Amino acid sequence: MADHRRPRRRGQGELEVQVLSALREAEGPATAGWVQERLGGDLAYTTVITILTRLLAKGVVTRERAGRSFAWTPVSDQAGLAAHKMRRLLDGESDREAVLASFVTSLAPDDERLLRELLEQAKDEGDD
Repeated sequence: MADHRRPRRRGQGELEVQVLSALREAEGPATAGWVQERLGGDLAYTTVITILTRLLAKGVVTRERAGRSFAWTPVSDQAGLAAHKMRRLLDGESDREAVLASFVTSLAPDDERLLRELLEQAKDEGDD
C-alpha cells in the first residue's frame, strides 16, 4: 500500500539553520545552487534563495556578485549567531536593565561565574 502521508513540516527557523550549516561547511562564499545541492536537493532553488534573502535581511549572511547570481557567506560562527539573536531581542525591549537582571539571576552558578569572568576580561581589554 502506498504511503500518502504528507512530508513532515519543518519547524520555524529549521531551514535557516540548515542553510547556515551548509554555508559554514563551504570553503568560501557559496552559491544558492551549491547550498541546494549540499542539502540534498529536496528544496526548490527558489526556496533556498528566499531563505538566504531572509538571512541577509537579518544580518546573518553577506553576499557578493558571482557572475549572474550571488555567492553567500555567513557573518559569524554559531556562537556569534546566538549572540546576534540575543542582542536583537535585547534591542527590542524598552527596559533593558530589567531584561538583563532577569537573565543574570536565571543563570546557573557556573554560567554566572563565567559571565563575570568574561565581563572582567572585556573591561581589562578596554583599559589597554
